[in-house]
Amino acid sequence: MHRSAAWPLTWMYCALVVYASLYPFADWRDQGIVPWSFLTAPLPRYWTAFDVAINVVGYLPLGALLTLGILRSGRTGSSIAFWLAVASTAGLSLLLESLQSYLPQRVASREDWLLNSLGAALGAALALYLARRGGLLHWDRWQRKWLAPQSRGVLVLLLSWPAALLFPAAIPFGLGHVWASVSEALMAAQAWGASWTGNGELGVLLPLATEAAPPRPALAFACVVTGILAPCLLGYGVVHSPSHRIWLSAGVLATGLSASGLSAALSWGPSHTWSWLDGLTLWGLATALVVALAFARMTWRWSAICALLVLLLHISLLNQAPQSPYFAQTLQAWEQGRFIRFNGLAEWLGWLWPYAAIAVVLTRLGHAAGEPKIAS
Repeated sequence: MHRSAAWPLTWMYCALVVYASLYPFADWRDQGIVPWSFLTAPLPRYWTAFDVAINVVGYLPLGALLTLGILRSGRTGSSIAFWLAVASTAGLSLLLESLQSYLPQRVASREDWLLNSLGAALGAALALYLARRGGLLHWDRWQRKWLAPQSRGVLVLLLSWPAALLFPAAIPFGLGHVWASVSEALMAAQAWGASWTGNGELGVLLPLATEAAPPRPALAFACVVTGILAPCLLGYGVVHSPSHRIWLSAGVLATGLSASGLSAALSWGPSHTWSWLDGLTLWGLATALVVALAFARMTWRWSAICALLVLLLHISLLNQAPQSPYFAQTLQAWEQGRFIRFNGLAEWLGWLWPYAAIAVVLTRLGHAAGEPKIAS
């Protein structure tokens, strides 16, 4: 069996599909209909190209990833892998559409199920085509040339980093900003405890929320620098060659710019794609790239240690940043847009990504595997 990154990515994408299909997970009730009655319902009166596209495209990666995972396991042939992937994803879609009958805010649809199944079949067919054209062999060669052994966790984190950037951040490339949400939850818990015990003094145990204001320039600059350095140094822990690390740094920068621009476009429209890219952010990006290139010849252990320090510094700085009114408006625009089903999961990914990265770095440092050699 090959320990492929396709399986972790498949489970992550399954979580995305389940979340998007059952959001907002509220007001579950029996509405007096058979869960699969949507299969014989009349055709919908209103249908848009966006509805068709999102149903097909939404399941396409899942079909592709599942097919690749089955192929990499080496237990079945390509044709069986294709049909297993299509049947599994179609079954998942059927189950989720049936569960939607218990959610008053959602409408189960036969057309959604058929389009989801079509998207999964297209993704599985694409993965099968690439495999038969030697795509998996090329990937194995590239992986042996570029990556150290046991790099699956880091690879999954690097591939999920752009998705984590899609949810609007208080500071560009700022991931792991959890203190505001945690403090609100603790304040609510304390208020409940005070009302239950009759002790009104419990509310003084937590500091008051910071007044809304733009973050200080030095703090924002440091967050941008550490936000870009973190995935670069994380990748250095599994990338062998300094020349490959240079390409990795350039790829991280380009990917981060693209994901952040897409987030702004989804929030405010295409005309605002680069409105967040001010002079301070540009200087932060340039500084991060220079530092990443200067660290290109470090051993993987020192790269992992530096990645750990940068992640801790980034989280510490970001959680000191106040939430500005502009950021609150951005969140409101995102949460009320047409991608409302995805905003919660994207927010969780943005919250948890740096903490998952810390766990992966600590795990790699804890292993007794030999240090990979750095080629010239």
